[in-house]
Amino acid sequence: MIIKSLLLGATALACCAAAAPQTGTPTRANPFAKPSTLPFQAPRFDQIKDSDYQPALERGMAIQLDEMKKIASNPAAPTFDNTIAAMEKSGRMLDRVEQVFFAVVQANTNPTLDAVQTAEAPKLSQHDDAIYLDPKLFARVKALYEKRDTLKLTPEQAQVLTIYYQKFVHAGANLSDADKAKLRTLNTDISTLETSFQQKLLKAAKDGALVVDDKAKLAGLSDGEIAAAADAAKGRGMPGKWVLPLQNTTQQPALASLTDRATREALFNNSWTRAEKGDADDTRAIVETLAQLRAQKADLLGYPNFAAYKLYDQMAKTPDTAIKFMQALVPATAAEEKREAGDIQQLIDSQGGGFQLKPWDWDFYSDQVRKARYDLDDNEVKPYFEIHHVLEDGVFYAAHQLYGVTFKKRTDLPVYQPDVMVYTVYDKDGSELGLMYFDYWKRDNKSGGAWMSNFVGQSKLLGTKPVIYNVANFTKPAPGQPALISFDDVTTMFHEFGHALHGLFANQTYPSVSGTNTARDWVEFPSQFNEHWALDPQVLAHYAKNYKTGAPIPQALVDKIKKAAKFNSGYNLGELLAAAMLDMDWHTLPASAGKQNCDNFENQALAKMRLDIAHVPPRYRTSYFLHIWANGYAAGYYAYLWTQMLDDDAFAWFEQHGGLTRENGQRFRDMILSKGHTEDYGTMFRAFYGKDPDVGPMVEDYGLTSAQAPE
Repeated sequence: MIIKSLLLGATALACCAAAAPQTGTPTRANPFAKPSTLPFQAPRFDQIKDSDYQPALERGMAIQLDEMKKIASNPAAPTFDNTIAAMEKSGRMLDRVEQVFFAVVQANTNPTLDAVQTAEAPKLSQHDDAIYLDPKLFARVKALYEKRDTLKLTPEQAQVLTIYYQKFVHAGANLSDADKAKLRTLNTDISTLETSFQQKLLKAAKDGALVVDDKAKLAGLSDGEIAAAADAAKGRGMPGKWVLPLQNTTQQPALASLTDRATREALFNNSWTRAEKGDADDTRAIVETLAQLRAQKADLLGYPNFAAYKLYDQMAKTPDTAIKFMQALVPATAAEEKREAGDIQQLIDSQGGGFQLKPWDWDFYSDQVRKARYDLDDNEVKPYFEIHHVLEDGVFYAAHQLYGVTFKKRTDLPVYQPDVMVYTVYDKDGSELGLMYFDYWKRDNKSGGAWMSNFVGQSKLLGTKPVIYNVANFTKPAPGQPALISFDDVTTMFHEFGHALHGLFANQTYPSVSGTNTARDWVEFPSQFNEHWALDPQVLAHYAKNYKTGAPIPQALVDKIKKAAKFNSGYNLGELLAAAMLDMDWHTLPASAGKQNCDNFENQALAKMRLDIAHVPPRYRTSYFLHIWANGYAAGYYAYLWTQMLDDDAFAWFEQHGGLTRENGQRFRDMILSKGHTEDYGTMFRAFYGKDPDVGPMVEDYGLTSAQAPE
């Protein structure tokens, strides 16, 4: 996942209504007032205090608003340089503080930062409206856009101008003054609710952790996992107990190992109901209001629903295209889910279980089916995946083989949390390309999931190189234990680094089209494509070595992993499809539908999907679907599936042209990774792949055979 900022997709151009500048103490300059003097303008975490963020945000907003007013009031006729380029240069202080603040709020928050986010989110939304609803500013942009064919613009400049014009129109620049006032209110209310959802969910997830007071109930977990659970309990002031923290998804990793069915059920239920306790952290009322307000916003702007409003600049273009794409996958997925559930029930019956399969049983018994069918045990695999070897000898190695880049760890730069690692990235010619931060271990004050974003974006106009971070939520080993991870975690590392490569190889002049500033159904393409290299024979042999002996992973075990890769494909695709379709159901509601009851709506939406929801629940339930209610993926979760189609197509091209080679890597870098949003997505993809995307390689990758290509 990629996160631009916690303010719901806000970018460096996000601005807010005029705010009185605030300053820090007279004796100390705010560390965001000027660019950092560290290499690559890396954040001064050694100087930044929690008390710096709010005044920096306020001051940054005020400065940018003044800059925008000067652009709008310029008596000279509008030109690209005095209007569009000037806007691109504006808001530098605001950008510096936003990039760092939202990164830390997401990964290492505390009550002070939560309070700042609560106070500033609506102001940032208002500031955004102050820019995009300014008629004088829009008049200059519109005047340039209408004579764009007569201007001598580079292709990138033409693209930036078009994007600005579309953003203004999409933001409501053509509305009447009365409707602009309504829109401002809606935007403020939506922003406030989105922030509240994120904060409530973080608390709900923490409180939803399963507390176990009898070690016997943890039977099936490894000694290391039990030690980590004990350590987690100590960290919460509960010595003598064990805590299994919740990850962001419905299913929890421990469900595959716990032998006690009652413990599995309790853990699953804690996950399923984490944000539905009827307490202060219950998110359902927020969801109901948020869905209604988004529909009203779309209606005000002339769209039939919020999904149509959101997809205007995506590769899919319309909700109908995205829905047809997903529906084409349903029959084969449902059939595979049914077959897999039958296999599991048969195993339960053969063991004299005496019960019907439930969601909390799936991982436990499917893991047994997998072991029996492929003789593959995660505990047999993990010793070959020590996290530092995976990163340096796997993730970095693949990037070097494909793109020629190299990495050097450094300890001279300050970080926001002691576990964070930093590397300088060097290009194929030895020049400095950028900086990478890695924050892998789960913490109670970290949001769930995994993501990438920038502390500093790439821009030739601004003279900046990328400073990028990857964040995940792997279980930290107890002190003295090796840092072993699952192959799923390995895949996550490759995925997020695919996003990082997209940002590192950015080669744009203008920040608004640089790197990962792309559509949701394009931005996940490079990341999911990069996952394929985790099992490439050359890459795997380089990093998958026993942490004790250094012995390479046996070929027999590699064969098992590859054969098992398509196992449980009905479940894996089904939970994603269900979540993506649930997202689309919420966001194709017309404004006339009114406020929905969260529970009733979800039940009805799931019932009509023609998927085996009873055994394969959605990866995210409405009440804890952080992606769509607070992280900018509203009506966009389908993008993970859409970009799987793109990445499988691209990997099929690689396989047909020699696989892991520098020549192929350079072609992918030149045609995809370095392009940002300088071209139409369909044009870029066709140039690389040779034709429009098709579902064939994706269906093959999942091991399905009966999916239909969307119309």
